[in-house]
Amino acid sequence: MTATPSPTQTKTLTTKTMTMVAAINDALALALERDPAVHIFGEDVGVMGGVFRATDGLQARFGAERVFDTPLAEAGIVGMGIGMGLAGLKPVAEIQFAGFLYPALDQVLSHLGRYRHRTRSRYHLPMVVRAPYGGGVHTPEQHADSPEAILAHTPGVKVVIPSTPADAKGLLLAAIEDPDPVFFFEAIKLYRSLKEEVPEGHYTIPLGKARVVTAGDDVTVITYGGMVEVAQKAADAARAHGIGVEVIDLRTLVPLDTETILASVQKTGRVVIVTEAPRTNGFHSEISATIAEEAIEYLRSPIVRVTGFDAPYPPFTSIEDVYRPNPVRVAKAIRQVMAY
Repeated sequence: MTATPSPTQTKTLTTKTMTMVAAINDALALALERDPAVHIFGEDVGVMGGVFRATDGLQARFGAERVFDTPLAEAGIVGMGIGMGLAGLKPVAEIQFAGFLYPALDQVLSHLGRYRHRTRSRYHLPMVVRAPYGGGVHTPEQHADSPEAILAHTPGVKVVIPSTPADAKGLLLAAIEDPDPVFFFEAIKLYRSLKEEVPEGHYTIPLGKARVVTAGDDVTVITYGGMVEVAQKAADAARAHGIGVEVIDLRTLVPLDTETILASVQKTGRVVIVTEAPRTNGFHSEISATIAEEAIEYLRSPIVRVTGFDAPYPPFTSIEDVYRPNPVRVAKAIRQVMAY
């Protein structure tokens, strides 16, 4: 499936087959090319091109003043970006893995999301923080964390998590052009495991608009990022047994497209929410509460969550295959809500 260009774009775009990491690289190159205020920085993003090569070739093309390496200091990376944004630049920072973000939370919680409110909208802070997140590739400790709920709970920042190459490019360009800070999480598992046709040239996908991946009348499965492909496999298995599953890819957690969620819930009356973050107080709980407040009269069964566990993400070992939600667990949840 290819992305839909923004309504303001009238030129027909040709497409090219890309992985997600290639689409991200393409988006960053376009942003640097179109706007001299855009600067990219982070650990190993310059000479090395990033640990996953998302910034490969950008320093050679645009120079070390606009694409540059930083020390291993996440608080310094985010803090410097805040200063750059306030000075009129458009910083795009990379945190090497989302689980490395924690030292920077003081900058995020105390400053990044507060400037528009702090200055009564006289200043805004157009900063993007990119980070790979999630499991599926047997990484070391803290390399597979999913801290999106922490950031979604932080007023003043937006949270974007794409699930396809075309969405990654269009959403990243929209995030860079947004006047407010955006966290952009990229599922490690999807970097090179998925290819699709991606529009060439510039286009954006609006933040806050979910995507209906597959339509169905019996069960709504709500998810995002690396769990979308898992939900799709479970939906395909359920469909073989006559169960129509509607899979919704949120794309952005903040702002949240409640309209698409509620419309689907009103149609199906049954809901499964899938994330790989720990269970307690994850973003899945916010989705569940929203449905309970706004559409409880439409529910025909309790909402079921399929999540990670309340334990640190397991490093290296095959235990990861138990921790991380898989199509079998999601299919079981689908059968559970159908049988209620």
